[in-house]
Amino acid sequence: MRVVLSTYGSRGDVEPLAGLAVRLRELGAEVRVCAPPDEEFAELLAGAGASPVPVGRPARALTTGAPPRPASLPQRSAELIAAQFDAVTAAAEGCDVLVATGMMPAAAGALSVAEKLGIPSVSVTFQQITLPSPHRPPLAYPGRPFPPGETDNRVLWDLDARSIHALFGEALNTNRAAAGLPPVDDVRAYVIGDRPWLATDPVLDPWQGMPDLGVVQTGAWIRPDERPLPDELTAFLDAGAPPVYVGFGSMPLRAATDAARVAVEAVRAQGRRVIVARGWADLAPIDGRDDCFAVGEVNQQALFGRVAAVVHHGGAGTTTTAARAGAPQVVVPQAADQPYWAGRVAELGIGAAHDGPVPTFESLSAALETALLPGTRARARAVAGAVRADGAAVAARLLLDTAGRERPPVPA
Repeated sequence: MRVVLSTYGSRGDVEPLAGLAVRLRELGAEVRVCAPPDEEFAELLAGAGASPVPVGRPARALTTGAPPRPASLPQRSAELIAAQFDAVTAAAEGCDVLVATGMMPAAAGALSVAEKLGIPSVSVTFQQITLPSPHRPPLAYPGRPFPPGETDNRVLWDLDARSIHALFGEALNTNRAAAGLPPVDDVRAYVIGDRPWLATDPVLDPWQGMPDLGVVQTGAWIRPDERPLPDELTAFLDAGAPPVYVGFGSMPLRAATDAARVAVEAVRAQGRRVIVARGWADLAPIDGRDDCFAVGEVNQQALFGRVAAVVHHGGAGTTTTAARAGAPQVVVPQAADQPYWAGRVAELGIGAAHDGPVPTFESLSAALETALLPGTRARARAVAGAVRADGAAVAARLLLDTAGRERPPVPA
């Protein structure tokens, strides 16, 4: 059995596919993963036993470079769709099933390749806020705000579908025509399909959406990580009370230009030591004091079990990892689905949601006070016991079952 997993995005879009790849290989499948050509992604995927297939430009360079102008979004998306058609077509020849996730235009391109090759496909999201729901509004795309004063979520979701098609429809249909495929008239509906998979934990992220949308919630796709912590980090942890971890993953923190200093000073004010994760914002210690330790790539599953709290950006993966470890959280959301995850952390009582993307000493101190309360830690530990660890295994079995069904006819 040969499986192709396709994505384009940040670490949070690639890491779950590594988790799924591990479980697929345990079931005897050969796995290829189409993803941005960043070296850290290639190493991550190779470590999971998957064959990395580079697609498009490096994600880190695009994320940390100058912010793109909203007017350039259609052109950049057209390049991404074309790259999907090129790379995924070559990778998927002779494969049995394809998984598409990541940015909307990338997923649309990958699903079109599966359609052309007659391969069964599954559309997956790692956050439910991309799925239509009467309970919440959609996110507005840059340069395409919703009408002021419109509060009907169903109306907003209809406008969202039109906006997505206006942004990506022409580029997608141009590539589909070149591949001999008919045009689609609703890109969002095409990507979501009738039975999308939601790869999130049902305790952290209970599905609330359209009752006629056949969502399959598998649980989060967690990559097994058995790496030991570095000796120097272990020595730091052993030298005193549990520190507070501060890291923002793939977020460049353009607005929060002094985030490291604010975070270190706020943590120190709580009488705690601090671990600073460099990430794509290149955070670093602010002085030479021995109560601060900097880390790069590290086993967060092992580390989060040894910290007093986790201050982070609110990516789905980091939120789930901290929740599984029973670590109280402070979420400082930067973009996309991160405000949603911040809200879930607060609603569950397992931490605090920071108001906005730019922390100050005062605002972060107040959030840390909440996270470091004994009651918050007790609730975090209780929730940890309910978070599932088998999401990737569930998805792997479902995927191979999908591949075993009759393949769809190849378009003429």
